[in-house]
Formats: sequence, C-alpha cells, structure tokens
Amino acid sequence: MQGPHEERDDTQLIALAKRGNRAALAHLLHRHYSFLYKYLLKLTMNPHAAEDLAQDTMLKAMEKIGLYQNQAKFSSWLMTIATRLYIDAGRKKRRESKWQEQERRQQQAQRGMRWQAANAGGDWPVALDALAALPDDTRLPIVLKHYYGYSYEEIAVMIGTPAGTVKSRVHYGISSLRKELTNDGET
Repeated sequence: MQGPHEERDDTQLIALAKRGNRAALAHLLHRHYSFLYKYLLKLTMNPHAAEDLAQDTMLKAMEKIGLYQNQAKFSSWLMTIATRLYIDAGRKKRRESKWQEQERRQQQAQRGMRWQAANAGGDWPVALDALAALPDDTRLPIVLKHYYGYSYEEIAVMIGTPAGTVKSRVHYGISSLRKELTNDGET
C-alpha cells in the first residue's frame, strides 16, 4: 500500500506525465508495477499470463494517461485497466475455443459423411473436400448458386450481403476450387 507521501508524489508525477514528461510516466508506472503484477498473479494464477497482462496494462496506461481524472487512486485506475484486459482476454479465449470446437465438429461430420458414402457404395468426391476447405462466407454462396440454383440476387437477400459481393465470393471460390482440384490431379 502507498503512504500519504507516495500519493502526493503520484499526483505530481501524474501531472508531469499528462504534460508529456516521459521520465515521470516511467517512474510512476515503475512504482506501481509490482503491486499490479501481484494483483494479476492472483487473478490469473499464472506468472506468464500475469506478466503479459501487466505489460499490456502499462502500455494502455501510457496511451491513456491523459484520460486519468484523479478520481481514484492511480493504482486503482491501473487495476481497472488490468481487469478489463483480463476480461477481454477471457472472452477472446472463449470465442477461440468455441470456434475450435465448431471446427472439430465440422471435421467429425465430414468424416461421417465420407463413411456413409463409402457404406452406400458411393464415392466421396474430391470436390467436396475442396469445398469444405473454403471459408464459410465463400462456400455458402457457391452451394446456394451451384447446387441449388439460386440467383445472385436471391442469395444476396438470403445472406444479407450485396449481390456484387456474392458474385465476387462465388467467383473467388470457384477459382480456388479449380486451383485446388488441379493441384490434386483432378480437372
């Protein structure tokens, strides 16, 4: 914890830092780094993650020092920045995990479809593997256009994208498919 003398010093350093004094800002951040790191260590329970977040917090504080209003202690302001960064990192990690899970399920579904085709005595066309490799926003208009016969305008309405964008994605996707199939020895 800070004593009254350090809080007064913080006020002076903050004023100097807001006016662009880099040495004052560096001193201020250095003074609070250990406190911040210990807080983040308790939050993350991971020394490497705590170090990364502490550094990100310091960078954000450097960018935003002009916005500090002296309404709370400087250490509390740093903790607020750190907490928000921690929460954002958690959200990003959950989104990435969810995306990876969707990818895993899609791959399982494709294996299941291949197995069903083989059991029914059919073939799994190489073109479907190439189609599966396309990004969703490219594969979707191709399937709607070439498998189901919808017009570019109808597809545009269905997916909420301009018709020109749909045409572009279909063209790009077909070019990618041709390239992929040519590389695999197919024509």
